[in-house]
Amino acid sequence: MNTIWQENKKIILAILLFFFTLFIYTKLFGPIPFLINSFVTSKNDLFQSIGEGSVSQAPDLATISFGVAKTSLTVSDAQNQTNKTINSVLENLKNLGISEKDLKTTNYSVNPNYSFEVVQRISGYTVTQNIDLKIKNIENTNKAIDTITGNGGNLVGQVQFGFDDKTKAKLEDKARKEAVANAKEKAQSLANAAGVKLGKIINVTEAQDNFPRPVMFDRVKTGIEIEEPPPTNITPGENSVKISVTLTYEIY
Repeated sequence: MNTIWQENKKIILAILLFFFTLFIYTKLFGPIPFLINSFVTSKNDLFQSIGEGSVSQAPDLATISFGVAKTSLTVSDAQNQTNKTINSVLENLKNLGISEKDLKTTNYSVNPNYSFEVVQRISGYTVTQNIDLKIKNIENTNKAIDTITGNGGNLVGQVQFGFDDKTKAKLEDKARKEAVANAKEKAQSLANAAGVKLGKIINVTEAQDNFPRPVMFDRVKTGIEIEEPPPTNITPGENSVKISVTLTYEIY
């Protein structure tokens, strides 16, 4: 009897010692880490469908790239001429309701001109200033061009028609919904033809083709004009917002 009690006593003491040691360990070093194996399964039976959406509307924003280039024997004289002409152009553009925040200088350069009659030498300097003009009232586009050239602007590169941020966001949302609906319709049609069942959509990707439509424009005032040029007549037409959506389905 004493022998059995002694054996049980040893077992009880060993258990108590184990839990006591475990308690001390967790207090000193934190929880004991456990290693759990995880398995990730992937389904390779996938199906993709591409849909397109397009919305067209008359643009409500125009951007004109223009500038002034003046040549003189000295840098200071060329700068004065350029600054005087630019100031005249900007002052008259304000009469069309264009604010300074819609004007951005994109380039200001001073370049020497060389003569090669006998030996190479500097014959003068050309000062050029380029500006991007944003026109929010698109009906003033033609008037703005005539104002620029009529006040000495001799560099007009191109006119771009597009949309302001709010209009663009609305058109993109409409085109996106159309693209998704188109992709779903194609997916269901193809699945029916192939005899498969569509599962859930597991991935969506989008691509856009929404570049502003440029209109090339080239007018240079030489200072020698026989008659007054006709008024500018550029028509904006319509711009399109296009979105392509790819839907990836599981299939069964």
